[in-house]
Amino acid sequence: MPATLDAPPAPPGRAGAGSDFAPLAREVRASGLLDRRPGYYARAIGLNLAATAAAWVAVAWAGGSWWVVLLAVPLAVLSARTGFLGHDAGHRQIAGSARVNRLLGLVLGNLMLGMGHGWWTDKHNRHHANPNHVGKDPDVGEGVLAWTREQAAHRRGPLRWVARHQALLFFPLLTLEGLNLKIGSALFLRGRSRRDRLVEGGLLALHTVGYLSLAFTLLSPGKAVALIVVHQALFGVHLGSVFAPNHKGMAMPGPGERWGHLRRQVLTSRNVRGGRVTDWFMGGLNYQIEHHLFPSIPRCNLRRVQPLVREHCVRVGLPFTETGLVDSYRQALGYMHDAGEPLRDRP
Repeated sequence: MPATLDAPPAPPGRAGAGSDFAPLAREVRASGLLDRRPGYYARAIGLNLAATAAAWVAVAWAGGSWWVVLLAVPLAVLSARTGFLGHDAGHRQIAGSARVNRLLGLVLGNLMLGMGHGWWTDKHNRHHANPNHVGKDPDVGEGVLAWTREQAAHRRGPLRWVARHQALLFFPLLTLEGLNLKIGSALFLRGRSRRDRLVEGGLLALHTVGYLSLAFTLLSPGKAVALIVVHQALFGVHLGSVFAPNHKGMAMPGPGERWGHLRRQVLTSRNVRGGRVTDWFMGGLNYQIEHHLFPSIPRCNLRRVQPLVREHCVRVGLPFTETGLVDSYRQALGYMHDAGEPLRDRP
């Protein structure tokens, strides 16, 4: 069951709610937890690069056997680590300079993953500004899945069938997320400046050429295709497994509702309880409440800032939701199942 601190929830839209965040912001700033941690990120990026290179060396060594396809598992895990580091660069957690963070985002995202830094930053910033707000948050916008009963009711054709069974289809659909990230990144560049198309598009093309060349040079065509398919499928499942528990099934602001920053971020977010393994698996995003309140805080400080956020939520009478990993999936899938309920009630 979710652990919600024993405090009565305050009305989200009450006057002056935004001021509730100011004392917490001052406390966190004074604690030094917002300070950059360049040593931590230098180690994290260096180890991830070394491990990724070692994984491809292992692919070359095992290339004569079909067992080589099993190496798609560590490759997917390492790709997710790269994605988490790119995420941190996008939030300017790594360096004090916006230019350095952008450069890191381009290398980690466009070059290493084929995922556009500009596309992700645009989409993710809109999510952070209005989490779980239909019409403002792209993560609950119109797409393959329906996040509200109203969205489900308007589905037609194959998407109607998907919405009806989306809780069962969620994890299978995540196998396509790696491909979806690449397609979305490429399509985003159509409306960008010539410079962005040259820089970001060039790095995306370089990633595609380098990735395919590496796979087809080290492996026979059949093994290369198998490795790529499994790698991208597991990468999508890994990322989706991390993002799914964060907001699904949490509060959703209604049309016209305006919540203060503290309530907008805390009421719409769910933390996932766990230790160092959970922190590593989820790239620190299991501290979703703390991350949303302080997007630029270094990932390694999220665990340390959590007690300050908990205590502040108790003081202002705001529920702080935290649950185990398995239960977070149960709640998220249960919410998706409920969103498709009207379609199951009709012939």
